[in-house]
Amino acid sequence: MTNASFIPLPHRSLLSLAGEDRVAFLQGLVSCDVARACDGKALWGAFLTPQGKFLHDFLLFATEDRLYLETEADRRADFLRRLGLYRLRARVTIAAEDTLRVLAVQGSDAGPDLGRTLLAGLPHGSLVFADPRLPESGLRVWLPGDLSPADAAASLIAAGLTERPFTDWDSHRIALGLPDGSRDMVPDKALLLENGFDELGGVDWQKGCYMGQELTARTKYRGLVKKRLMPVAISGAIPEPGTLLLQQGMEAGEMRSACGQTGLALIRLDAFARFQEAGAPLTAGATRLSPRKPDWAVFG
Repeated sequence: MTNASFIPLPHRSLLSLAGEDRVAFLQGLVSCDVARACDGKALWGAFLTPQGKFLHDFLLFATEDRLYLETEADRRADFLRRLGLYRLRARVTIAAEDTLRVLAVQGSDAGPDLGRTLLAGLPHGSLVFADPRLPESGLRVWLPGDLSPADAAASLIAAGLTERPFTDWDSHRIALGLPDGSRDMVPDKALLLENGFDELGGVDWQKGCYMGQELTARTKYRGLVKKRLMPVAISGAIPEPGTLLLQQGMEAGEMRSACGQTGLALIRLDAFARFQEAGAPLTAGATRLSPRKPDWAVFG
């Protein structure tokens, strides 16, 4: 039995860009280098406001004639609308893509070798690629949307995978410190570098200009990052997203998503330093939270 499991992700969906200008069009709008989406490798990136604030993040995968963006299902219409505002005379067609359904594969065997094996055995039209953020992030599988959920599951079970609930995926990505769209990044407010986009490859510093680049670059090169998203162990009732976190009576951060007794929170770096040095806990009412720096993160 393969040491890997699959988890349907119904909160994620796709949009597609077709047409000869698709790469150039998207390149000027997003934080990653769209031209690097090739040879079966995906990218993580973001679409920002002109002022450099987060609006949408996505996984980008390119085929011979299309760019596919996996994003939040309940915010896809907004993403489509915003992209359409910039189309002008570009020879590109932007559309909601409901011909594929999104699943994640995770586990110690969820690497490139399993990806190739899966792709060879899955129904025609399936796409499989590694989540580009971390090796531990596992794989993404996009199966044809005309498969029923039962048939989709059967095709992966036949490949030796077991099905696990959404909470398994959610707790895994929280432990890794990975944001899940607007659950962890407040639209029109969040900054990319507060949320790991630098270390996790979601920003390309060598590409040309893109919308929101100025603030993103200034934040990096002037050392303006004062908060970071990080995992927290929760002792007590789970704070609602957006709950203010305190440390010794002073504002220390805000709660984001949670699964069980672990979650993500946007924490002030000075508060995190006090926690490390003196063990000063973060609190939300009677709840105590202990933050942890992800292994991949660099706090400057």
